[in-house]
Amino acid sequence: MTELKRNSQTRMIGIASVIWAASIFLSRVMGLVREQIVGRTLGASRQADLYFASFTLPDFLNYLLAAGALSIVFIPIFLSHLQRGDERRAWISFSVIANFILLVGTVGIAVLMALGRPLAELVAPGITDPTDIDALVRLTRIILPAQFFHVVGGLLSAALQAQNLHALPALAPLVYSAGIIIGGLIGAYYPQLGAEGFAWGVLVGSIAGPFALPLYGCIKSNMRWLPLISFNDPDLRRYLWLSLPIMIGFSIVIVDEWIVKNQASYLAPGTLAYLQYGRTLMKVPIGMFGMAVGVASYPTISELVTAGAIVKAYALLCRAVRLTLLLTFAAQVCLTIAGFEAVYLIWGLSAHRFSLSDAQETATVLTFLCLGLSGWAAQTLISRGFYALGSTWLPTLIGTVIAAAMTPVYVALRLRGGAMGLAVASSAAIIIYVMVLGWLQRRRFEREAIARGTTLEGSQGMLRVALRLAMSAVVATGLGLLARIQLLQWLPDANAMTVIGRATLLCMLGIGLYWGMAHLFRVGEIAEIQAVLLRKIRPAQAPDTPHQDS
Repeated sequence: MTELKRNSQTRMIGIASVIWAASIFLSRVMGLVREQIVGRTLGASRQADLYFASFTLPDFLNYLLAAGALSIVFIPIFLSHLQRGDERRAWISFSVIANFILLVGTVGIAVLMALGRPLAELVAPGITDPTDIDALVRLTRIILPAQFFHVVGGLLSAALQAQNLHALPALAPLVYSAGIIIGGLIGAYYPQLGAEGFAWGVLVGSIAGPFALPLYGCIKSNMRWLPLISFNDPDLRRYLWLSLPIMIGFSIVIVDEWIVKNQASYLAPGTLAYLQYGRTLMKVPIGMFGMAVGVASYPTISELVTAGAIVKAYALLCRAVRLTLLLTFAAQVCLTIAGFEAVYLIWGLSAHRFSLSDAQETATVLTFLCLGLSGWAAQTLISRGFYALGSTWLPTLIGTVIAAAMTPVYVALRLRGGAMGLAVASSAAIIIYVMVLGWLQRRRFEREAIARGTTLEGSQGMLRVALRLAMSAVVATGLGLLARIQLLQWLPDANAMTVIGRATLLCMLGIGLYWGMAHLFRVGEIAEIQAVLLRKIRPAQAPDTPHQDS
């Protein structure tokens, strides 16, 4: 029976992983299309800087409402009632928490709307032109109400995920991106709109995607959203207790982008856009390999912890992190040695407002941002290990301390290295955060295991594999960059076919070198990936059956 349950859990995680991997991959692809339209419409200009800076205050409100952690905090609460068969109590908890968020969110939006101008000057202190500040305030006020729909929609999505209903929550970000794309295309058709076309697309997309789709799904699953407000409800208190560190703490995971935007406002017009375009490219593998696995595995990890299976929960978490690192280091190699080609194909090819030099600047920034790529992907999983244990304070506390300690480093490196300095500071901060968090997580799970009469002794952790993969990536990147120099002499042109050919050859070479080095360093996850691929190719054949053709 235990084996059947384990197989069922594996199948559920597999199905959820496929759904979320497809969703996040398509979302990142659509995000690239969206940013491509931004780049080709606004270029690397001050207007692009203003558009990207206009998200800071809305993101701040989103953060204060703990929107990014809604599923992480709410799923265990909702799931605990469902596991006891008390669906009515589950929806009462949902109603009390949702209504509280509605109340607080409405007040927050009103306050930020009223204080738009002074806060805009705080967000981007390097932007001093009154016309630019007016434009920044206008864009911010258009985007702010979108957070209302993101936050409430996030709670609706969490309720669906707790019931293992992933399709509509996974579709929501695609509809959101489509809204921005449509708004941007309208803005491109009517040049007087400019960045405002994208901003209105953000608002409409947030209504249609993150809010409307999960709402429809919840209604179909017999949602009972009751008009209840109870500040004494135990689930609301639990929700606030778990969310409070996320609301009041300023972890490096969140404030990194705010600090970068703040400091980039002091640099030349277009620099903030370079950093944002580079970050957009970096987010593709982070979403595919980090967020997808994290979102899909978290309910099962949480369920194992609730059942007291600490060793199994930690083993599942570590395995997910190791596989994520294996894939993201490969992506890091590709984006480093073929970054210019990727940037040029997306933003520069046949573009009028994004020049060859803009592509080179963005690719250079991307190289240094990618130093932290695997760290960004890993933290999405490692933090969920703490959340599954009901510990939201420690990750936020560590992240806040690192953010405070690293802020002077951002400033110093911006003064010395401009955009590249900010990219290095960002990567260093997330690597430090992940290393500290991973070490503390092992200790926390060990204590939990001992308290239940078991131990993690013999369990394979994360650090050893991470170091081996990092060394593999360094060697592959170094050799790949040397090969790039020679390849540029053979294929120097900037037409589409040549650039695509260069990118393909460089990525194939980089991945081959990386894979070979990982084999040499005896990274066990290589064999796991190969086994998975073989099972996909031969689904009817049992995993331990010998290959008949060999």
